[in-house]
Amino acid sequence: MKSILATCRLYGIVDMGYVSVSQVPVVTQALIDGGVRIIQLRAKGVELPLVKELGRQMQSICRARQVIFVLNDYPELAAELGADAVHVGQDGGSLAEVRRIVGEGVLVGRSTHSPEQALAAKAEGADYIGFGPLFPTGTKPGRPSIGLQDIAAVQSAVGDMPMFCIGGINGTTLPQVLAAGAKRVVIVSWLLQQPDVAATAAGIISQLH
Repeated sequence: MKSILATCRLYGIVDMGYVSVSQVPVVTQALIDGGVRIIQLRAKGVELPLVKELGRQMQSICRARQVIFVLNDYPELAAELGADAVHVGQDGGSLAEVRRIVGEGVLVGRSTHSPEQALAAKAEGADYIGFGPLFPTGTKPGRPSIGLQDIAAVQSAVGDMPMFCIGGINGTTLPQVLAAGAKRVVIVSWLLQQPDVAATAAGIISQLH
């Protein structure tokens, strides 16, 4: 999975704030059809049995296409499902503890909101990080944006560890993010609300080098 992760440029998230239960398999497949090779299930406020069922559905679809399936939060459930990866926030505990729960073969990602947090995640052994939110975003209302000024320096400091810039990125803001030094991005609400998710994802990937 690490070799697949190294090639990923666009990180897809099936966010239950924007995707209905019945559309989860459809949207997952659309992201894959658009060329996305890492996809997370983010199900904030959803009952755990449903998270488990949706995780099973997504994992099956992703596995058939050799796409990394990530569960947001819930390391114990990620281990139970046999997810390829788990993603945790700053309040998700130590990465050593997360890795103890999920096992050595599972990728572990961490959300970071400052250069200090990004470097701390690298030191803790994260397989990748999210860095943001770069702009205000409806996905995380109330969280202050961090801007674009640190992207290049943090990208340089973390070296080969994949760093996915996130937060308010869309078709209009993407060129600014790339000009600031980003190599990988996460696009959530804007992408999920496009009439053709697969075509939009493919268009975004074509801009990422």
